[in-house]
Amino acid sequence: MRVALVHEFLIQQGGAEKVLEAFHELFPEAPVYTLFYDRNRTGGRYDGWDVRSSFLQKIPGALAHYKWFLPLMGWAMERFDLSGYDVVLSDSSAFAMGALKPQKAVHICYCHTPTRYIWENHDDYIENLPYPKFLKILAHIYIKNHQTKWDLRAALRPDWFIANSRTVQERIKKYYARDSTVIYPPVDTEFFRPHPNPLLAKKREKGAYFLTGSRLEPYKKIDLVVQAFRKLKLPLKVIGTGTQLQELKVKSKQSKNIEFLGRVTDTNLQKLYAQAQAFVFPALEDAGIMVLESLACGTPVIGLNKGGTAEFVRDRENGALFANQNVQDIVAAVNRFQTMEFNSEKIRTTVLQFGKEEFKRKIFEFITRVITSPQPSPIPEREENPLFISPSRGGEN
Repeated sequence: MRVALVHEFLIQQGGAEKVLEAFHELFPEAPVYTLFYDRNRTGGRYDGWDVRSSFLQKIPGALAHYKWFLPLMGWAMERFDLSGYDVVLSDSSAFAMGALKPQKAVHICYCHTPTRYIWENHDDYIENLPYPKFLKILAHIYIKNHQTKWDLRAALRPDWFIANSRTVQERIKKYYARDSTVIYPPVDTEFFRPHPNPLLAKKREKGAYFLTGSRLEPYKKIDLVVQAFRKLKLPLKVIGTGTQLQELKVKSKQSKNIEFLGRVTDTNLQKLYAQAQAFVFPALEDAGIMVLESLACGTPVIGLNKGGTAEFVRDRENGALFANQNVQDIVAAVNRFQTMEFNSEKIRTTVLQFGKEEFKRKIFEFITRVITSPQPSPIPEREENPLFISPSRGGEN
């Protein structure tokens, strides 16, 4: 069985890349087709892999300013020559599902989410683009009039969809009218383990810190956590990089309780999780590998009671939930959390079912089953779904 892996951007290390790494462990000989690959930004983590980037990579300056090439990305994805493969396994949050498979091959798409800036937060995405107003207007027009149509066409190409959570399964049905199977993303439960002391009382130790982190982009809402802890005056460590990093540093300059760590190694990340009072996560997440990693380390999560986080975190069992993405709710949740007691080993047991080996087993079983199935997942006819008739309506409820 010849397998091709398709991944959108290999330019950072996040949850999507951990899914890709699990796929590569299953199929170590499989090449990875990706629009852009940046060895420096990924720290050489993929040295030795057969990574095949698109023609966009060869354009001078494209790697440093890859977002400028949005209008060409779908076309570039379609240019990959995947002839000769039996299985195309894509993991997608925008473009990878649009890869064109050979006629007799099976295309399985592991969907992190339907394209977020089309269907879920289009207005916020446009507003936060670091471009002049006229370019934002052009981006809005392009996405609504062109990329939305391409996205809907691309959603017809996979034979099968796997959703990374029930939240994403509902979005796939809503926006693409496609059925899917839920297989939650993997967490390395052998690596992410609790601190030697299994009893997590109100505080691990006097003055122990809280932890937050993600890609520091507007839609992740890490700025709300920073604002909340400026009010709380409790110690907070922030991990991750992104377009908001400098802005958050400047705004927190006078707050000695807040420390920005930038990108950290996996070893340091494990220690940071394991020794924190709690991991604070405000994003409306598709699934949330960082939430799972924290819980695997026996560390409770203070998180939004929506999206993927709500599928893993149970109030007072392994964390504390808040209802809305605002500073007041986060402050209240942290204060409430400090009245609770947790046991780190019990917290860990709530996520052992999401271990990486279990994930790989489920993926391999899924592939084995569908390549022998006489019928692929049903593909909707355009006239059966109003989304395919009027793509501009896709974001309406």
